[in-house]
Amino acid sequence: MNTDKRPDLQNTPSERFLLKKETHDILACAFDVLNELGPGLNEKCYENALVVEFALREIPWEQQRTFEVVYKSRTVGKFVPDLVAYSQIIVDPKVIDRITDHERGQILNYLRITRMRVGLILNFRFARLEWERVVL
Repeated sequence: MNTDKRPDLQNTPSERFLLKKETHDILACAFDVLNELGPGLNEKCYENALVVEFALREIPWEQQRTFEVVYKSRTVGKFVPDLVAYSQIIVDPKVIDRITDHERGQILNYLRITRMRVGLILNFRFARLEWERVVL
């Protein structure tokens, strides 16, 4: 029995590895960005650097794409994720002490709103990249 609380480890093996290659490509970009810029800058620097790296590697991406938030068939607002890669993966760069249930809950909500299945939380706070892959 798997007792790990991380959402991506509670799914079946085929779901757990959904978009595996694409996730790997995004993580490679994040490692390069952190190695080049170093830790602790503001989130926007890392977001913009990821965009540069995505372009260099020919990874399809959208920055600040707008999604409607719908409640009972009515649009009640807008949600704008930092990055969407491969038209299927929410990429959420952070500069925080550590990834917590708050960030995991946020990305799950982002996935519900966008109807995507995979999200990546990337924490650039320290010299070692902290990341989590979340599958809805």
